[in-house]
Amino acid sequence: MPTRILPAVGDPDAVRSLTTLLSQLPDAEPVAPVVDSTQLVDTLSRLAAESVDELPEVVVVHERIGPVPALELIRDVALRFPAVGVILVTSDASPGLFQAAMDYGARGLVALPLNYEELASRVQAVAQWSTGVRRHLGGAVDVFTGVGGTVITVSGAKGGVGATLTAIQLALAAQASGRSAALVDMDLQAGDIASYLDIQFRRSVVDLATITDISPRVLADAVFRHDTGLALLLAPGEGERGEEVTDRAARQIVGALRSRYEVVVIDCGAQVSGASAAAVEMADRALLVTTPDVVSVRGAKRTVRMWDRLQIRKAEETTVVVNRHSRGTEIQPSLIQKITGTAVAATAVPANFKELHAAVDAGRVHELDGRSTVKQALWALAAELGLVNAPEGDVRRGGRGAVGFRRRRDGGG
Repeated sequence: MPTRILPAVGDPDAVRSLTTLLSQLPDAEPVAPVVDSTQLVDTLSRLAAESVDELPEVVVVHERIGPVPALELIRDVALRFPAVGVILVTSDASPGLFQAAMDYGARGLVALPLNYEELASRVQAVAQWSTGVRRHLGGAVDVFTGVGGTVITVSGAKGGVGATLTAIQLALAAQASGRSAALVDMDLQAGDIASYLDIQFRRSVVDLATITDISPRVLADAVFRHDTGLALLLAPGEGERGEEVTDRAARQIVGALRSRYEVVVIDCGAQVSGASAAAVEMADRALLVTTPDVVSVRGAKRTVRMWDRLQIRKAEETTVVVNRHSRGTEIQPSLIQKITGTAVAATAVPANFKELHAAVDAGRVHELDGRSTVKQALWALAAELGLVNAPEGDVRRGGRGAVGFRRRRDGGG
């Protein structure tokens, strides 16, 4: 039986040289290469959902793969697909990197520039290992079988602009439409999701920070299952423990959640930490919530520039959500778009805190009246972002006015 080899290479020149050599190996069956870490995990997840036997025996990861760093990606693949052997292709063949690659779960390392004999030897050894593992384990291989879900981060331009309420309602809309949804509180020192939903909890995101093997069972033990069906991963009750969640831990946690839920909404708060920065970098969509006032818009601009300087996310890859919008506000969404250089969501959220007051004070924002214009707008935003299964005009429980509100705003300029 030929050895199936999946190359994960982002550089076009490296793709050509690697696939050419792989095609020359005896009994090798290279499959179409993937160009980034997200595509690799999605491909493996889709194959695993059919059968473990559909997975390639060997995955070859190039050192310049992204956006997730190569070693982090290798660890993710090794943990989630234990019957797949991973080879790292790197220009640094030092003993230190070799040891690090082995610690992260790689089964071999090949130095650049590529050498046919070395590559053939490594692929053959790893393929034999993979085949042996599958024969030994049979069908009892514990893998994350879901295809990669959509990850949305919600950050605030400053504190108090409504990022947490936005995150909660987006997750509720996704769950209500029939999609499996997880809501994560990555505002590690000042997270308020538990207060907004009035829940008592024992486990938090910190409990996953030091676990190197986040299996489906471990993840299920850490999340809190809410009455609405939402899976909640909450910030620690003791804010100082938030420092235990490093950027590396955050990547692993987000990756595990992405593989188990169709929609993952992450409240990142207004402060940038290593963990929240990693989440924003990994997200499919990064939302930045602002209110239409000078201080908040300046905060949004400052955040966008900082993300760009730190190479977390470019301005054009960020979507600003305007909260507490009204026709009489001097600062309109079009001006915010010009100031920040970002995209701005077509759905603006109206200024009507009176609708929210009772639900927020009671910690029952999940029971917000469907006639609320704020809820209608946020659920329409969920539809705009593609988080719901229902047609745009039928966002269940959000009320028929959800899309109508957006049309009135757009039509009114």
